[in-house]
Amino acid sequence: MIDLDFDRHHLWHPYSSLLSPLPTYPVVSAQGVRLRLEDGRELIDGMASWWCAIHGYGHPRLDAALRAQSARMSHVMFGGLTHEPAVELARSLLLCTPEPLTRVFFTDSGSVSVEVALKMALQHWRARGLPDKRRFISIRGGYHGDTLGAMSVCDPVTGMHRMFSGTMPEQIFAPRPACRFGDPWEERHLAPLRELLERHAGEVAALVLEPVVQGAGGMWFYSPHWLRRARELCDEHGVLLVADEIATGFGRTGRLFACEHAGISPDIMCVGKALTGGYLTLAATLCTDHVVEGIAADGSGTLMHGPTFMANPLACAVARESLALLAQGRWSEQVRRMEAQLSAGLSPLHGHPAVADVRVLGAIGVVELHAPVDLADIQRRFVERGVWVRPFGRLVYLMPPFVISVEDLTLLTSAVCHVVGRR
Repeated sequence: MIDLDFDRHHLWHPYSSLLSPLPTYPVVSAQGVRLRLEDGRELIDGMASWWCAIHGYGHPRLDAALRAQSARMSHVMFGGLTHEPAVELARSLLLCTPEPLTRVFFTDSGSVSVEVALKMALQHWRARGLPDKRRFISIRGGYHGDTLGAMSVCDPVTGMHRMFSGTMPEQIFAPRPACRFGDPWEERHLAPLRELLERHAGEVAALVLEPVVQGAGGMWFYSPHWLRRARELCDEHGVLLVADEIATGFGRTGRLFACEHAGISPDIMCVGKALTGGYLTLAATLCTDHVVEGIAADGSGTLMHGPTFMANPLACAVARESLALLAQGRWSEQVRRMEAQLSAGLSPLHGHPAVADVRVLGAIGVVELHAPVDLADIQRRFVERGVWVRPFGRLVYLMPPFVISVEDLTLLTSAVCHVVGRR
C-alpha cells in the first residue's frame, strides 16, 4: 500500500502547500491512456501526464528501446565522451525541425533548455562586442519554466512567479497577441511589439515566445500571422528569436512544430515534454550556425553550461524511438480527428453562464471559465467520473495522448461538460 499519510506530511507536490496539501490519488500502473489507482479504479488520462505521454503508457516500441539501451549503458558523462543514442537523436531532431537549425544542446528539462537559450543569446551578443544587449522581450500570458532565468520571461503579473519579483532580471513585456488563431489579420495588432523593438533594440538580446499557443500561462491561441511578422521585426531590429516549443512541439497543435503554422524558423528553439514520449526527462536547445558564429566571435565559442545528465543515453534512445513513431505519420491523422472531436464534444458549453470561452486547436481543448476553479473539489468530481483532468486557474482543458480512442475521448469531453455544466 502507498503510504498516503507519509506522502501528505513529507512530500512536496508541484504548486502545492505542505501545510494544507491538495489530495493526491495513488497510481499503481498505467497502460495505454489509462491510469490504474490503488483501489482498482481506472482513469482516462486527459493530460498525457502534463502533455508529454503522446504515445500513451507502456508503448511496446518505447519499452523495448529502454530495455535494449539499459542492457548496454544507462548513463555516461557527456563531457569528453559521446554515444550513438545522442548522435542519432540529434540527427533525427535536425531532420524534423525547421531549417536552418543545425546545432543541438541536450538538457535535462524544459526549464533548463530555456536557461540555455537565454545564455546562448547573451553570449552571442557579448562575443560580438554588444554587451548592452542583455535583456529580453517576452509576451504577457507566457510561461517558460520555473528556474530563475526562465521565470524572468514568464508573465510578471498573472504568472506563477510574482513573489519573486525584484530578485530576477527585469525583462520587457509586450501585450499578449490580441488576434486569435483563425481571425482576420490586421497590422495594428503588431504595433505594441513594433514600438518596443524600436525603443529597446539596442539592449534586447532576443524575443522569447511560445509560438501560436501560450500554454500554462493561459492556453491562448493566437494568429500565426502575428508570429510571422514578429520574425520579420526581429530581423529588422537585430534581435534573435527564441521559440519555446516545449509544450507545442511534436504534433500537439496539428503541425509537428507550432512555428510551421507561420512558416518561420527561429534562431533558437527549445523542445522537451513529448520528446521522450513521457518516459524520461530530456530536453534540447537547438540553434542556427549564425548563433554559434556569434558565440565564437571572441575566439572562444564555449557555451558555459553542462548538466550532469546531459544526453543521458536511456533518455536519448527512447526519444529517438519516439521520433521514429512520429515519422511514420499517424500522429497527423490522430490529431486531426481529435481536433474535430474536441470541437464537437465541448460545443455544448458554448453560451453556458459559467463559461467565458471554448477553444480548440489540434489536440488541445480549452474551456475558460469566468471564475477560478476549486481545484480539490473539481479534481474529485472528475475522478468520480473516471477521468484525470487537472484544471488550473480559470481553465479546464484537455491534452490527451494522441493514441486515445474515439470512445475514450467521448468520455473525457462528456465528463468536462458534466462537471463544468453543473457549476
